[in-house]
Amino acid sequence: MGRVEASLREKSIVLIGFMGVGKTTIGQLVAEKLSRDFIDIDKVIEDNYGMPITDIFEKVGERAFREKEKDVIIHFSEKKQNVLSLGGGAFLQEDVRQVCLKKCLVFYLDVSWEAWKERIPMLIDSRPVLKDKSIEEIEALFYARRHIYSDHHWHIETDHREIEDIADYIVALLKHMWKQDERGKI
Repeated sequence: MGRVEASLREKSIVLIGFMGVGKTTIGQLVAEKLSRDFIDIDKVIEDNYGMPITDIFEKVGERAFREKEKDVIIHFSEKKQNVLSLGGGAFLQEDVRQVCLKKCLVFYLDVSWEAWKERIPMLIDSRPVLKDKSIEEIEALFYARRHIYSDHHWHIETDHREIEDIADYIVALLKHMWKQDERGKI
């Protein structure tokens, strides 16, 4: 009888973290370095609806968006050897957390509030959950979401680190882990 569980090398890699932390940029680099396909879950949903996320939230609603998000993530979590970038709110859903933690290798890209709040001007118009919120409300959302990211396999601090260095660190960590797994030490 064959192995039911995928080897660590076969598992897809999932990047989670607050919006604007760099999941897409880092994910693209990791995928390139590992010769894997990169899937930006938000982009898949936008393509499916034929409109940007902000319009999906306005015209279809957040509930429908979250249901589609869950379906897309579960679909891609079942696939092997991809790199997935999840939207900042995806891990709010228990089903998403459970499938990612079971089927994939989950990296939490963490950023401090002090470093992140400098990014607000470039994010405010493209992130519907920030729309019409005060800085205090955004900060409350930031800290509320940190709790949902506590379920992960690896935690990576991103403050004051270059994107390329973070991607290289993830790749080196994965290669080391894969080597250990092949030797039966994990």
